[in-house]
Amino acid sequence: MSSLAIVYARASLGIQAPLVTVETHISQGMPGFSIVGLPETAVKESKDRVRSAIINAGLDFPFQRITVNLAPADLPKEGGRYDLPIALGILAASGQIPHEALKDYEFAGELALSGELRGIHAALTFALGASTTGRALILPETNKEEAGLLKSLKIFPAKNLLEVCAHLQGRVPLTAFAMSDSLVIHEDEILDMADVKGQQQAKRALLIAAAGGHNLLMFGPPGSGKTMLASRLPSILPALTQEEALEIAAVRSISRKAFDTKIWRKRPFRNPHHTASSVALVGGGNPPKPGEISLAHCGILFLDELPEFSKHVLEALREPLESGIVTISRAAQQCEFPAKFQLITAMNPCPCGYLGSDIRPCRCTSEQVQRYRAKISGPLLDRIDLHLEVKALPPGTLTRTNPNEQIQTSAQLREKVTICLAHQQSRQRCVNAHLTQEGLKTHCALDEPLRKLLEEGIQKLKLSARSAHRILKVARTIADLAQKPIIEAEHLLEAFSYRMLERG
Repeated sequence: MSSLAIVYARASLGIQAPLVTVETHISQGMPGFSIVGLPETAVKESKDRVRSAIINAGLDFPFQRITVNLAPADLPKEGGRYDLPIALGILAASGQIPHEALKDYEFAGELALSGELRGIHAALTFALGASTTGRALILPETNKEEAGLLKSLKIFPAKNLLEVCAHLQGRVPLTAFAMSDSLVIHEDEILDMADVKGQQQAKRALLIAAAGGHNLLMFGPPGSGKTMLASRLPSILPALTQEEALEIAAVRSISRKAFDTKIWRKRPFRNPHHTASSVALVGGGNPPKPGEISLAHCGILFLDELPEFSKHVLEALREPLESGIVTISRAAQQCEFPAKFQLITAMNPCPCGYLGSDIRPCRCTSEQVQRYRAKISGPLLDRIDLHLEVKALPPGTLTRTNPNEQIQTSAQLREKVTICLAHQQSRQRCVNAHLTQEGLKTHCALDEPLRKLLEEGIQKLKLSARSAHRILKVARTIADLAQKPIIEAEHLLEAFSYRMLERG
């Protein structure tokens, strides 16, 4: 009988789950129980949980010298997920379960003193890692639906340590879990664009933003419908792909937030309060956790009252907007979180909110207006493709029906957006907002009259090179919506009309 046992588990490092080999050795000598391999406090405390769980489950705990090594030794280990692998390692090294049965599985689970299995966080990232090895996964019953989103992996949920031992001994096999395909979002759970009265120009801008993946800034007086419009943008975006849905679910899994499998195919819509810190927005902490921009991955990040956010918080958005990745560096480790989000923002035109409005007179001085708008830096404004003025609705718009108004539902708009995005993917393998310099030359080429028109607009508005490129990308999207192979003058002029807040 070998006194050395090897069990496979996984750590949690950002959105990754690197393999951890749990090596357990039992030797003669003074009874003791030590865990090595950079364990944090919760892992060190597993010694007492494991000992009590084994004894209370009616199994034999060896009163010898027990050494558990969590390899690789330089990878930090945290949480209670190692309780089950450590307990199984001890039972295998003491001959109570067969060694051969361990090699085909990976294990995760926190043990109660009674031997019951408690759920772990980041179960989906664990499952994603295990799926690359061909091994099956044994984990707590409470994590089965989260891990079960990955249909390519064989999952065996268990309620307690005894069930796992009986399965490994071949006495009472665990039942493999298969996720039901009935978890869908019903249409009545989605806000509809048809609810918005008037605001045809704003709806047009939202359609363009959705059809090209563009960032959008809306400014207008209070009550003009900016928040209502933004909240309905997800309803006109196409359904998530399986890969996108798994990425979103993995980020949510490691964030320690409640995981609801019933809405896992729903695009994220994050709406943080303007008092949010840069850590809350971008991510951080120790160990690093994802922030709002990563929780908005493949979805919408809506920042209402944009100038009320702290300036250094807004500046932290600039790099993720370009790269689609957030990197959190700490002394012991570096984590990367995905952050390919669409930024939608809203603000008032001035501190009181009524500059240029017919509702009530503006009380702000020109200096106050300038200081208010200066809270949004030029570099951040450059990265927002569409600047849209949302005017207050005329009296009676909400209570009367306009027979001339064309009301389009979210389903109708989503069909246009889906066709447009599919065309972009087949043409350039990305949405228009993410076109590279080479892609701009190839897909946004202008003839000589249009080139002169672009140069005149750049000179008149004193645009930066980045802003000029954004205008070309928006014009390409407008042309795609019109199903035109090349950019025409009307497309370019409409794109210029969405640079209302450009400063010289």
